[in-house]
Amino acid sequence: MKIYVGNIAFETTEDDLTREFSVYGEVASANVVNDRDTGRSRGFGFVDMPSTTEANAAIAGLNGKDMMGRTLTVNESRPRESSGGFGGNRGGGGRRY
Repeated sequence: MKIYVGNIAFETTEDDLTREFSVYGEVASANVVNDRDTGRSRGFGFVDMPSTTEANAAIAGLNGKDMMGRTLTVNESRPRESSGGFGGNRGGGGRRY
């Protein structure tokens, strides 16, 4: 199960996430999302845990917990929504004479 971890400190590493989540079970991977331009953490990441039971226990145990001075937001990751691009009416319509 893929887990979203929000409001993490900018200094948080993948090892920090792995250490916190491994208390609840096996961690397959941990990823801190960085800004592609600056390389700085964007303040969130993802943890992948193979066991749904262990993942749910981690969510229950870590959501709202203080880690490195920040209150974590932890929940099941949802699929990324499509931005939809610039489809549809782009405005500027109006009547043409």
